[in-house]
Amino acid sequence: MSTISMKKHYRLLNPFNISDKQNSPTHIRYSGLILEPAIANFFTGRIWSRNHTPFPQQKIDTYINRGYFETVPAVTTKPKLICRRCLNEQSYKFVSFHCAKCQKICHYCRHCIMMGRMCSCDELIIWKGTDTRKQKSQVQFAWNGNLTSHQKKAADELAESISQHKNHLLEAVCGAGKTEILFSAIYDSLKAGKKVCVASPRTDVVLELYPRFQQVFQKITIHALYGGAETNTQFAQLVLATTHQLYRFEHAFDVMIVDEADAFPYIYDEALQSAVMKAKKPDAPIAFVTATPSKKLLLQQKTENWGSSFIARRFHGHPLPVPRFQALWNYEKALQKNKIPQKLQAWLYQRLQKNEPFLIFFPTIELMEQAKPLFQKIESTIESVHSEDPDRKEKVLQLRNEQRKGLLTTTILERGITIKNIQVAVVGAENPIFISSALIQISGRVGRNVQYPTGDIVFFHHGITMEMDRARKKILEMNRHE
Repeated sequence: MSTISMKKHYRLLNPFNISDKQNSPTHIRYSGLILEPAIANFFTGRIWSRNHTPFPQQKIDTYINRGYFETVPAVTTKPKLICRRCLNEQSYKFVSFHCAKCQKICHYCRHCIMMGRMCSCDELIIWKGTDTRKQKSQVQFAWNGNLTSHQKKAADELAESISQHKNHLLEAVCGAGKTEILFSAIYDSLKAGKKVCVASPRTDVVLELYPRFQQVFQKITIHALYGGAETNTQFAQLVLATTHQLYRFEHAFDVMIVDEADAFPYIYDEALQSAVMKAKKPDAPIAFVTATPSKKLLLQQKTENWGSSFIARRFHGHPLPVPRFQALWNYEKALQKNKIPQKLQAWLYQRLQKNEPFLIFFPTIELMEQAKPLFQKIESTIESVHSEDPDRKEKVLQLRNEQRKGLLTTTILERGITIKNIQVAVVGAENPIFISSALIQISGRVGRNVQYPTGDIVFFHHGITMEMDRARKKILEMNRHE
């Protein structure tokens, strides 16, 4: 290998009878050897299952035999069990069984099984060749909006931190225009030929950002990676991904941005946090973006001397809608008796009469599904969504396009959704699942549009909790900031 020139490094003998075309865009012949940039472009920075790639298996095996890939066991057993994909080391998250493939006691990791089960006898592949990607970018910036003075200050601070390879915390209230604040730093990085990742714990955030980024950053390939997304083998300079998808990357990104950095499950999952660190290059800066930073994140920013920005006002200058509390005693019993509680029903009729789109949050899927047919008797277009709903994307789009009057939802839609004039109710706000940060994010769905800067956010409850109080006090505190 050491005697092979850099030009020949990515060229293999042609064992697949590929046609010898002089002008083929995907194959370049050199002294009887053949180069397929698509393979190098796809696998650079990725860690992938050997037997489940978007390329012919015979071709992958040939590249492996030529030394262009390193192969590693998916689960190492010595000196202890470690999942090479998600870096999980917690023994209780592994399952041991007698494997029909290797006829031995095998192990697989339950932590990242949603990415496909991989056992200790399965192999992952890592591209070991030189990065063949172009260093110059032809990205075109197509955003003509104007930043407020607060946004401009935060955007400049973020760009400066990233240029200095320094981590940054951007804390900004819901509706402050955080996405627009990211544009400048991302554009500067793309112009410099850097590979950028914007990761989020929530699929809905990725789906929301993807069309906006496609519109703003043109003449480059952008990937949106989430569970169920189609595999695209083109090289992407900008990647939008759920944090779970980062298990499949290793030392891939020059800039990492974690949007909604306090969201479940990322905030509680050390393996997801490790995935972010694994996916970026060792010296790559991370920007954490959130309206509700955790105490841990705030402490890290302070002790590790990160850059920071703070915005307490929405882009349109109007205050955050303040949630109101309304008792809804015995709401569960009422729904079990196939009745919508009177106060909730009155709220629903008010939304329908005013033709206002709405979201109604429930603490559990079971309670929500129990309520759905009762709401559909009043308005047939009302539907429900939750994390396992395969049609969630379409239902949200229908609500945005005014094809549905409203949606019943779990906390899955607490973030990453912007719909003009949306009105919001929380049923069972006293439930432990509604922690203060979740309630703040839910409240932040209301009043985001400059034409509709106000709206109703009501916490229906069976007793006021400290978390409800904290959420309301935090919103009032933000409204007092200039």
